[in-house]
Amino acid sequence: MPLRYRAAVLRAPQTPLSIEAVTATALKPSDVLVRIRATGLCHTDLEVIEGGLRYPMPIVLGHEAAGVVEQIGPAARGVKVGDHVVLSWNPHCGHCFYCDRDSPILCEEYLGNGPQALSFDGESRAVLADGSELKQLMYLGSFGEYCIVADQQAIIVPQEIPFDRACLIGCGVMTGVGAALNLGAIAHGDTVMVIGCGAVGLAAVQGARLAGAGQIIAVDVAPAKLTLAAKVGATLGIDASKEDAVAIAKRETGGRGADVVIESAGSPVAFRTSTEAVRPGGQVIWLGKIDVNQDASFRWGSLMQEKRIRRVSYGNTRPRRDFPLLARAYLEGSLLLDDLISRRIGLDEINDGFAALKRGETIRSVVMFD
Repeated sequence: MPLRYRAAVLRAPQTPLSIEAVTATALKPSDVLVRIRATGLCHTDLEVIEGGLRYPMPIVLGHEAAGVVEQIGPAARGVKVGDHVVLSWNPHCGHCFYCDRDSPILCEEYLGNGPQALSFDGESRAVLADGSELKQLMYLGSFGEYCIVADQQAIIVPQEIPFDRACLIGCGVMTGVGAALNLGAIAHGDTVMVIGCGAVGLAAVQGARLAGAGQIIAVDVAPAKLTLAAKVGATLGIDASKEDAVAIAKRETGGRGADVVIESAGSPVAFRTSTEAVRPGGQVIWLGKIDVNQDASFRWGSLMQEKRIRRVSYGNTRPRRDFPLLARAYLEGSLLLDDLISRRIGLDEINDGFAALKRGETIRSVVMFD
């Protein structure tokens, strides 16, 4: 019999999500059916709701999820029924121009099919009650009780890690930690500045700590977030509404500036601050984003002196390597995830969860499924 389940559907930008009954299509040979147990509310989802990111609709959002494998297609590899998995939103072909150059985040099939909001093979995996096609965000669409993904997207993690903590690894935590560990080239004793202390920024603080940074300067405008940043590893907090982050970065480094600046606030002011606060020859990593058609301006002198600036989407992750590594780090106590969860909510509360996210009241709200 067809699988019917509940999902939060967005039918138009700037409208509430509606909880609807949807029907899964039959599994393709390499598909994996995952029963979602926990999924996080991310700013990227909010951008689609508000219209800053434009996707075809109706669509199921959600791309930060963990669950249990319930069924696999006959050609699916690497997973079995009963496995606990974290889902990756970056499937890739493995053989295009960019995959051959070790850049799966730029996979031609991934980038080409993504705007269609379908599965990686370009087809839908669910339909609405009237039989019309249902889109899915970032090859996932995890705001539902079930999700069908390509086998390469279902990454096995230890069953000991709770689902609400595990789901965070799928996007926000991986992006922040990965930026520091995989791309930051942070040397032991370096000074690292993290601008923006939401879920991604707090993960970047922890990545800098794990990399051996000597000083980690956290920057935000919310005192509660700076308190949390200190709890997970920041050595100094700066309230950007009252203090000059650039001046303090230079004060703390003998006038040079931070060795690495990781921006995760997603604002033109934060982007400019990152280029001013980094030392000559240092590295800037941009994780935040603004509307794709919005301009950002910089003082030209802040871009000179051999500074390296890189925009990063997923922390240069290799999911099969990195997701289990981060799960083990949590279980061993070196990666702190518990305090990143502000609220645990049911699917019916998802619109309230996004309202709280928009108001800046939460780090992560997590939708929990029985």
